[in-house]
Amino acid sequence: MSYQEEFNASKENPEKFWGEKAKALKWFKKPEKILSQDKHGIHHWFADGEMNTAYMALDYHVENGRADQAALIYDSPVTNTKKTYTYRELRDEVALCAGMLKELGTTKGDRVIIYMPMIPEAAIAMLACARLGAIHSVVFGGFAAPELAIRIDDAKPKVILSASCGIEIARVIEYKPLIDNAIDIANHTPDHCVVYQRGEKTADLKQARDVDWATAMSKATPADCTPVKGDDLLYILYTSGTTGKPKGVVRENGGHAVAMKYSMKAIYDINPGDVFWAASDVGWVVGHSYIIYAPLLHGCTTILYEGKPIMTPDAGAFWRVVEEYKVKALFTAPTAFRAIKKEDPNTELAKQYDLSSLETLFSAGERLDPPTYDWLTEQFGLPVIDHWWQTETGWAISANMRGIEKMPVKAGSSTVPCPGYHVQILDENGKELPANTQGNIAIKLPLPPSCLTTVWEDMDRFKASYLETYPGFYVSGDGGYLDDDGYLFVMGRVDDVINVAGHRLSTGEMEEIIGKHEVVAECAVIGRNDELKGQMPTGFVVLKNGVEASDEEICKALILLVRQEIGAVASFKEVYIVPRLPKTRSGKILRKTMRQIFNGEDYIVPSTIDDPESLTEIQDLVA
Repeated sequence: MSYQEEFNASKENPEKFWGEKAKALKWFKKPEKILSQDKHGIHHWFADGEMNTAYMALDYHVENGRADQAALIYDSPVTNTKKTYTYRELRDEVALCAGMLKELGTTKGDRVIIYMPMIPEAAIAMLACARLGAIHSVVFGGFAAPELAIRIDDAKPKVILSASCGIEIARVIEYKPLIDNAIDIANHTPDHCVVYQRGEKTADLKQARDVDWATAMSKATPADCTPVKGDDLLYILYTSGTTGKPKGVVRENGGHAVAMKYSMKAIYDINPGDVFWAASDVGWVVGHSYIIYAPLLHGCTTILYEGKPIMTPDAGAFWRVVEEYKVKALFTAPTAFRAIKKEDPNTELAKQYDLSSLETLFSAGERLDPPTYDWLTEQFGLPVIDHWWQTETGWAISANMRGIEKMPVKAGSSTVPCPGYHVQILDENGKELPANTQGNIAIKLPLPPSCLTTVWEDMDRFKASYLETYPGFYVSGDGGYLDDDGYLFVMGRVDDVINVAGHRLSTGEMEEIIGKHEVVAECAVIGRNDELKGQMPTGFVVLKNGVEASDEEICKALILLVRQEIGAVASFKEVYIVPRLPKTRSGKILRKTMRQIFNGEDYIVPSTIDDPESLTEIQDLVA
């Protein structure tokens, strides 16, 4: 079947299409009602099916010939530790952890916050919650106490599962003081806080609620899988906005499992038994979907990597992992590739490793800029696939469906909408725009399986945030266009479009042009308020290592480049060379915060920031 045939089938009869895909999984009771609506008019998939996600991901494979296959490989250059779990071993650890939670009073529907670094126990904890029918909420390890407190009050967990510390390259971050502080701030108090003690730094367990992980596990009895309904919740994952209360995106068991299983072959062209590596963190949606759930549901070997693309120990780190474990596909954020490109522009380190197992490079998290795409393609000679999705959807909205039809790649495009996503480009009044015209990217309802069905305990906020702008559509918050071939170009958040003297211009387009220059490792463009023209574009550029030209020469060259490509209308006259760009830990550039600083607006330093000093450098430029 071609991509177009597959997409048309999903559009013309979505219930039949997804009902067929659901048959690829082992249900306790197969769903009969494929698509239904609740009293709020919200669509749900496979609501009457009975299942257990952990059973589908682990027990099923143990029972069907994969018991001795590697399920999870833990590789930690920051602790010099490696460990492999077979499907049987991982199932047994998960069953024991579920038993521990059960003995602490956790039952189906209870919430459990998981506040952990990238260690196997984080994956075990997630799957143990799924095994019990409890709802996990993973909070990125090392998040500040006030942010953790907000999530505690919103999710009201019965238990917090954590570790004594996390490790950021060579820096040890103690977690227990952060947890204790968060609980002091919060109104809700969990019954128990279970701490896995790491050798790098142990925690003092002085509170009555504190439990030692190893001791509790040694006394636990393995727990069986608890049947849940298809529309019962698997997890809550909070989006990390820079202001206001984070939104708790919820994921239902049935639709999530079906979409995860389908996507592994359809998008990534991965077969059961293959080694798949999503170089992300379990605290982000990529970690949920493609470190833990999708590879295991599909019977693959997945890699849990506690390290960085550079500095652990160098820019060859990723390629060492690929060689060592025979990785077939690598999926990471563009910022990771740009970091490698900056440190090793000629891939001298990569050439030291045997990368013959690697068939495809996948990127998501932010737009894969054409210069980075070109560099990857030229240096590695592999298909480089950009795909676009959101925390809210849990899997790709648009992608090159490698397992269905390997479509031509267009630099700057995430290729075509995935089956189930009826993408349209709308103007401000909700009218569909013609091809090659930029507008708001929206998705016609119903959304496909795995997409959020509400915000945790806040239906009004869910509707206001996503459904009310264009009735009958989910609004993505991103802008872009579809070309004549139906390829989607995502140009960035809607608020990244600036108005220069009445001309609406895309900062993403300017970044694309700047990024083409041979000395540029990465860049960002924001809109700076201007009394005469409304807004003026301002560029920030990080240079590759070893550049000899002066900053003044480089800035002049970049201004000329934008003028040649877009014209004088862009009014691009201001460029700053900076040592680094402010980013979240997941690699997204904090353009909104940078814009607020330059425009003298009030701003909050995001709790997700990776390097606070990078914002100080932006403040110094303004001063």
